[in-house]
Formats: sequence, C-alpha cells, structure tokens
Amino acid sequence: MSEKALYIGIMSGTSLDGVDCALVEIDDQSVTLRDALDYPYPDHLRQKVLAMCLGQPTRLDEIGALDHQLGHLYADAALALLAKSGTNARDIAAIGNHGQTVFHQPSGPTPFTTQLGDAHIIAAKTGIDTIADFRRKDMALGGQGAPLVPAFHQALFPVTDSSVAVLNIGGIANISLLRPDKPVIGYDTGPGNMLMDAWCEKHRGAPFDKDAQWAQQGQVHPLLLNTLLSDPYLTQPAPKSTGREHYNLPWLKAQLTPFSLPAEDVQRTLCEFTAVSIANEVARYAEGPHPELLVCGGGVRNPLLMTRLAALLPQWQVSSTSDKGVDSDNMEAMAFAWLAYRRLHGLPSNLPDVTGAQRSASIGVMYWAEK
Repeated sequence: MSEKALYIGIMSGTSLDGVDCALVEIDDQSVTLRDALDYPYPDHLRQKVLAMCLGQPTRLDEIGALDHQLGHLYADAALALLAKSGTNARDIAAIGNHGQTVFHQPSGPTPFTTQLGDAHIIAAKTGIDTIADFRRKDMALGGQGAPLVPAFHQALFPVTDSSVAVLNIGGIANISLLRPDKPVIGYDTGPGNMLMDAWCEKHRGAPFDKDAQWAQQGQVHPLLLNTLLSDPYLTQPAPKSTGREHYNLPWLKAQLTPFSLPAEDVQRTLCEFTAVSIANEVARYAEGPHPELLVCGGGVRNPLLMTRLAALLPQWQVSSTSDKGVDSDNMEAMAFAWLAYRRLHGLPSNLPDVTGAQRSASIGVMYWAEK
C-alpha cells in the first residue's frame, strides 16, 4: 500500500485554450485535488501548433524549436502552480505531462502519435521527476494510444446498478462507459468544441463562442447536419480515436461546399452536430434504472450544448462531474497526475478493452530530475 503523495498533472488538449495544471494528492484509496491553475497558452505558440496540426509545411528545426518552447511552457506552468499553492518542489513525487499532440495516426501501416514538450526541460527546470510520452507504449502493443482517461474514470466513479458515462468535451469529445459487471468502454465520439471554436474564430475573431450566445442567434440546418453526421469516422467501430488532423476548418469547408448559409446558422448546426454525435453513442449504453452522464471539459460551460444533451438523452441524468465532487475543468490534468502515480509504482494504467492493446501495461517514460 502506497502512502499519500503529491503529484502534478499537466494537460494541454486540442482546444489550445490554456495549460491545465493540477496539484493532486494520491494514494491507493483516494485522489484529491489540492489546487489547480489554468496557465496561459501564448498565442504565438498556439499558432505554430495549429499550423503543424493542419499539415502546413514544417521543417525539422521548427519541430525541435516548438518541442523546446513547449517544454519551457509546461515547466513554467508547474512552477506557477507550486508558487500559487505554496508547495515546495521537493514535496512533489512526480509530474505527469501529456504534452501537446500535433499528430495522431493510430491506424494504417505505420501507426504513430506525436506529442511535443521536452520532458527533459520540465524535469531539469522544476527539479521534479517527470513522466511523459504516455501514448506510444499502448500503440506499440497494438492499441490506439487513446483514450487513456477511462482507467482514471473507472477508479473515480463506482458503478452499482446503472450505467455511468463520463463525457469529456474538449476539442474532441470522448466517453468512458462504466457499466455493471462489464468491461469499461471508451473512445472518441467525434468533435467536441473544435469545429465550433474554429468557426467562431474565423467569423467573430474570438477563440470560442462564450455561453453559445452567437450559436443561439442561428438555426439548425437539417441538410448540413445530415451531411456532417454522414462522416465515416462516426460509424467506425471502437476502439477508435481522432483529432485535429481530421476535424478541422478545411474538412468543414468541404462539407459546406453545397450550401450557402449565414455564419450563425453554421455555428448553431455545429453545436447540434457535436450534441447529436455524442448522444447517438451514449444512448447505446443505457443500462439500469438510473443511468448517469457526467460531463467535464470546456463543453460544460456551453449552456446550449448541455441543454441539447439533456434533451437528446431523456433516459439519462445529465450533470457535471463537479456535482460528483470532481472538478470538471481539471479532470484531464488530474488524470495525468494519476497516470504518473501509476507509472511511478509500476502499476498498469491502460485498458486494453478501451484502446485495443494486446495487454495492459504501465505506460509513460521516466525523465529523472537528477536531484
């Protein structure tokens, strides 16, 4: 049995809206958030990541420079969290850093995934042992390398007589299905905030549609919605995962070719696309008298999206993970603190039923601080 120890989890997802840092106390029995910080993501780095993700020509030296700069960004975020919480670096057992995904190709003849953010820099600058590169071990074992968070959800939320679905709505939406006496299922359902954010930035100059105020000025366009819902990814069987390399503005432009619509109608339809694509998946797993859908991530703050999920899933009780005592804004950062804890203790942390890996493994690579 391990004693309680402090870990830092760092997550920057496909939304590129900040670096989430969580200070988490963990032992065999409990995971407790002690403090958290949303660290700013500099716009010049955000633009470089977006360009790389969208396949713009990139030199090797540019990849190396971005890896270096993101390493310093994550280290600075961890140091800011230590300062905010009044915690000494010596009291942290390890940092778990997801890194910034710039490409994820889990299928085909050469499956690979790339997360940038030099963990050597994080370990050296903070003086804290750092664990990173969580996804490639699972892929080496034949898995998708994603999603990894369902194992954490399984540890957090006990299941009794009814299904519990944990939905993270970041740039991409992913679900963990926890059901009585059945293996955990988890996969990316499709777009979360990514298309809505990109369309809003293009037409409104804002990184996201605050409180869905703009979307609510528009109308759902049924033909466009059906076109979006015909995307082949949505009917692929799990395990599966996706990202910005598939759902992006060029993809959306191609879907819009037959249509000439007001920009606000597109925004409203994109919100409906996210809601329906999620609900179609969640609805398949209703078991027991009181199934629950627990939502985390940035999508929780979109009132239109949350209202539509509740309307599309009348059998389910829809609420935020915060209502269950787990901060909805910091769920994924907490997950990577927990994955660091599992790696440090040599415990398995992927779920083959979720990722498709041949076996479970303790995933993540150690970068020692050489204290």
